[in-house]
Amino acid sequence: MPIQLIKPTVNIDFVGYRKIAYILTSLVMLIGIFAIIMNKGLSYGVDFAGGVMVQIEFKNPVSGDEVKSALKDIEMPGLIVQKIDDDNNHYLLRFSASESGHKNLRQDLNKTLQESFSDNQVEITRLEMVGPKVGSELRDMAVEAVFYSILLITVYISGRFEHNWFTAAGIAVLLWGIIFILDFLSTQFNIVLFNKMYAICFALVVTLILSWKAKLNYSLGALLSLIHDVLVTLGLLTLFGKEIDLNVIAALLTLVGYSLNDTIIVYDRIRENISLIQKQDKKPSIGEVINLSANQTLARTLMTSLTTLAACLSLYLLGGSVINDFALTMLIGIIVGSYSSIFVASPILMAFGDIDLYINQQAKDVEIEKPGAHGVV
Repeated sequence: MPIQLIKPTVNIDFVGYRKIAYILTSLVMLIGIFAIIMNKGLSYGVDFAGGVMVQIEFKNPVSGDEVKSALKDIEMPGLIVQKIDDDNNHYLLRFSASESGHKNLRQDLNKTLQESFSDNQVEITRLEMVGPKVGSELRDMAVEAVFYSILLITVYISGRFEHNWFTAAGIAVLLWGIIFILDFLSTQFNIVLFNKMYAICFALVVTLILSWKAKLNYSLGALLSLIHDVLVTLGLLTLFGKEIDLNVIAALLTLVGYSLNDTIIVYDRIRENISLIQKQDKKPSIGEVINLSANQTLARTLMTSLTTLAACLSLYLLGGSVINDFALTMLIGIIVGSYSSIFVASPILMAFGDIDLYINQQAKDVEIEKPGAHGVV
């Protein structure tokens, strides 16, 4: 007999809890933003800030002060010694690039550590070097990757649910053009009008405004939901003292896709239920449709989230320090993404439109509906 996690008769008033959800969302976002401000911005890892990162492993426990003292004769500007386990066996060394360029760094470190800890076997398990210019370029490329993924998602959502492919594509091309022109002026003529981060934030704000003006409510809801997920995740990572590196960016892009998948499942059920009520004499409110749809997809959302959480938790606990930040980002993102699909993306449909608006949008697709479009042939 199959285990039934959620009963088919479940009827949770998600829309009724939206105000509480808004307060909770605002509180978590404010905590995250406050953590970023107190930290004077995001804390970038070696990938983005430039410098050197070395991971060393001792057979027997040693203290961080002993490690730092042993390395005092090597040129390592701004050296930070960070313990990454509870047994005092594994340490992470971070420092800025030196004028000498760190020639023969591995050999110098090995020699110094073996001389200082002759009775304790030591091994360099990881060594990464990134120049500041390369780090800055990688940071800009990472921000662009997140922005363009969100922008293309907006186009897809608008076309899929609102049948406004041309409007959404026009917005995307316009914003891509703005970023391209700013990049061109910066690289070809050395005219920097905006920092890349500020330019992309401006473009996101423009995207939200244009989506609102064009009544692309599905796109607006998905876009705000994804921005919410990324901001909350980055804020909590900063609060936990984590650095933003390529692993975290990879996890952010993954959770953007995960969260979008959840949002599309709920949106598609809303769309199907709106199709059904077009034939009814008494039309329910959009809030009632959202509640019905969220409850119908709740079991699927919980099962998917719990199984993915189990995999990410295993990675976090057993995967080692290299993948630790990726797994933590995914753990936070899965929880935040599942929450936002129901309490952020869906209520926005009710805030910016009534049931008649969505019925009219749905009517545009009636004539071209294909057999099997909703999984039934």
